[in-house]
Amino acid sequence: MPWHEVGDTQKGFIKDDRILLEVYVNADAPHGVAWDSKKHTGYVGLKNQGATCYMNSLLQTLFFTNQLRKAVYQMPTESDDQSKSVALALQRIFYELQHNDKPVGTKKLTKSFGWETLDSFMQHDVQELCRVLLDNMESKMRGTCVEGTIPRLLEGKMISFIKCKHIDYMSSRTEPFYDIQLNIKGKKNLYESFQDYIATETMDGENKYDAGKFGLQEAEKGVIFQSFPPVLHLHLMRFQYDPNTDTNIKINDRCEFHEKINLDKFVQNPDAKDPAVYILHAVLVHSGDNHGGHYVVYLNPRGDGKWCKFDDDVVSRCTKAEAIDHNFGGFDDDISIRHCTNAYMLVYVRESCKEEVLCPVNEIDIPDNLIERLAEEKKYELQRRKERSEAHLYMPVHVVTEDQFCGHQGNDMFDMEHVHYRTFKVLREMKLGPFMEMLAGSMGYPVAQIRPWPFQQRSNCTFRPTMIDVENDLEKSVVVLAENDPPWYVFLEVVEPDSDVACLPPFDKDSDVMLFLKMYDPKAKMVCYAGHVYVPISTRVEELIPIMNRRAGFRSDTDLIMFEEVKPNLVERIQDYELPLDKALDELMDGDIIIFQKDDPENEECELPTAKDYFRDLYYRVEVVFCDKTMPSDPGFNLVLSQRMNYFQVAKCVAQELNTDPMLLQFFKTQGYRDAPGNPLRCTYEGTLKDLLSNLKQRGPKKLYYQRLRIPINELENKRQFKCIFVNSKLKEDREMVLYPSKNGTVADLLEEAGKQLQLPQDGGSGKLRLLEVISNKIFCVQKEDVLLECLNSQGTKTYRIEEVPQEEISIREEELLVHCAHFSKEVFATFGTPFMVKIRQGEAFAAIRGQIQKKLEVPDKEFEKYQFAIIVMGRQTYIPEEYSVELKDFLPQIVPGGAMQPKPWLGIDHINKTAKRSRPYMYTEKAIKIHN
Repeated sequence: MPWHEVGDTQKGFIKDDRILLEVYVNADAPHGVAWDSKKHTGYVGLKNQGATCYMNSLLQTLFFTNQLRKAVYQMPTESDDQSKSVALALQRIFYELQHNDKPVGTKKLTKSFGWETLDSFMQHDVQELCRVLLDNMESKMRGTCVEGTIPRLLEGKMISFIKCKHIDYMSSRTEPFYDIQLNIKGKKNLYESFQDYIATETMDGENKYDAGKFGLQEAEKGVIFQSFPPVLHLHLMRFQYDPNTDTNIKINDRCEFHEKINLDKFVQNPDAKDPAVYILHAVLVHSGDNHGGHYVVYLNPRGDGKWCKFDDDVVSRCTKAEAIDHNFGGFDDDISIRHCTNAYMLVYVRESCKEEVLCPVNEIDIPDNLIERLAEEKKYELQRRKERSEAHLYMPVHVVTEDQFCGHQGNDMFDMEHVHYRTFKVLREMKLGPFMEMLAGSMGYPVAQIRPWPFQQRSNCTFRPTMIDVENDLEKSVVVLAENDPPWYVFLEVVEPDSDVACLPPFDKDSDVMLFLKMYDPKAKMVCYAGHVYVPISTRVEELIPIMNRRAGFRSDTDLIMFEEVKPNLVERIQDYELPLDKALDELMDGDIIIFQKDDPENEECELPTAKDYFRDLYYRVEVVFCDKTMPSDPGFNLVLSQRMNYFQVAKCVAQELNTDPMLLQFFKTQGYRDAPGNPLRCTYEGTLKDLLSNLKQRGPKKLYYQRLRIPINELENKRQFKCIFVNSKLKEDREMVLYPSKNGTVADLLEEAGKQLQLPQDGGSGKLRLLEVISNKIFCVQKEDVLLECLNSQGTKTYRIEEVPQEEISIREEELLVHCAHFSKEVFATFGTPFMVKIRQGEAFAAIRGQIQKKLEVPDKEFEKYQFAIIVMGRQTYIPEEYSVELKDFLPQIVPGGAMQPKPWLGIDHINKTAKRSRPYMYTEKAIKIHN
């Protein structure tokens, strides 16, 4: 209201120098603040993951269909995977909606759909989601006490019919439905939409109905409802395709719906005792356009007219007008403003079934095992949440013992990627003293019988235990001892289980050194862990020999060879055993490794006679996956090989695994940019396995492909691979053949190779083969036997076909000719099927040739009568009359003006019915040929 109107004394708003204003304030329930939905309404909402408001609206609707909720609780989900079970996720959401005081999350439900995070930010079709959920629940309920609940609640029946106007004939079919899609464009209210749904369509003119023995009849086509279900889902078709803009659009037309409706007039035989009177239970509303928007649902939970608005996580009370009248759509009083907020789905409950459908759901309706499982999940999640919130206060400590060293065949003491640690989560500020007490308790030893040795990454790329001063470092925290670089790797030394000692021997950090011992067996090509020793730094190397012999089970006077494991690919032999350790070993430190083996002359005959040879070989070892090239999804098998192996050494190992001859294998590199076989390897390849794998990713699997051969690889490389199809005497493609004729061979050599693989029938056949070149289902030519194979190229649509020459085609007389035949339909370029050849004779009646072709094709008389035959020259057909007698010149290429030779004519078999209209026969005049050229 303009201020000057308010101040105008003639208007009467001012009285005693005052203005009295009556103001109405209406506030929506707020988002993002401490709004307590449970306190204000008794219900809770669902969290929005980004664009899941449409799903939240649907879930609330299903939840408040109480009879359905009861059945959902009864679904058997005891053995379901909680991350993949849609049924269990629904049970969880319904339980939490019923019991929680805060909004409920839906991430586990969308995860069970198989959705990624991005899917939660995309709006999906509500009707489709509803049907998917109902189908899933229905299948889960089969064979249980609640089987059939969903059909009983949601399934109605309609009759689709076609009724003839002028005769007494009607065809009908009864169909079930779970929801009804109603057109609202231009419809005033729901009743008009229903009327439009059952409106009949007239079938007349070219669209007459085929009434069987009555022939084509004018008819009416339509549907009528046989029965409506207790819960009626109505989808208002707000989103439709617009052919003018070639896009989906949202229809915002006004369409009224009422709190109570009577649908008896749409039922074929209404029941007077149980009229189809429905009460509005839910209104699902969309705000926005077809590109997106927001969804809310208005619900009448108890069917008593008390409405609530469910807007994701916020639930609030609302009026009946807000729930119903404000969501009709259409124009506002100002015609330029069009409502984009309107109902798109309605849920009605049959009045006679209201008490049953909306019955209370109590604790007794929920199975005890489901309550226990959900409580356990909740407890576990709270524990996980607590751990995540306190994760920064803890650090992992990975503990290994000598048990993990046994069996290790590589460098250092264990393989970090494959070893099984004992992992402890400890407070970062925990002191060393309490940490050792915790370790002792967990490992089952007194504190005096354990000693920790933290692992340290040395500058030479080794990972060895190092000394820790337990007495002086007791008050230091584990994070300080780990040098602020968790996780902390610790070797835990413990007393031997069989010993009677009460504590570990003392260790003097200034004068003692801890060494690890390994024994190498050249015959077995294995390394065995031989324990560790404390010895003074001044100990001579030879003083270790008795200890080593005892640990290895050798005689005490056995001569040994010793090596120091310095770093990967560097193992040095210890030459002088009289030297003290600090001079014999390179930079003596705690955690150094000495490898010993018997000094036995027989070792020289072994493949890897010394530990130095073994570790050099180990350095070059690589695990390679070999996959069969002919099997696309073959997982393959793994082999550990040396990168220094040549082609034949690799082939020998693979052949041994496959139990075949190495020469009957062909190998292929892996393409660097994708996981697929690349170029074949020649058996004369001079590089090593390392060269073959050099183009592969550093951390990815090392993969090579192979295929088995029927001939040795060295022979194959001097031959040419030739693929062709063998067609038998019945014109059936028998099989694909892969032949290996000589590279410099001819067609005759190829046919000879094919003959070795084929078992031709002995009776009636000629035993002679020929090679046909086929392009687009037409025979292009018959290749002569002296043609070189290098002149043949099977690219594009060209294929090569081998077949046995029929006995009658072995010799062709002067008055005879072999004609190429092909099948086509309507257009001569639309060829299909298997082409073939037929022998014709000058002056022969074409009816006899038709008989030959029918016999060759094995086609019944009735079907063969439909075929038409034509002579095809340069893409033009001339249909052959029935009285035609063969003129060989009609099937021979002619010289056209200018001296060019036209293509050889062929005989076409047209499969279109001969009664159909045809193009006019084309006469091959000289002028026409010139124009065509």
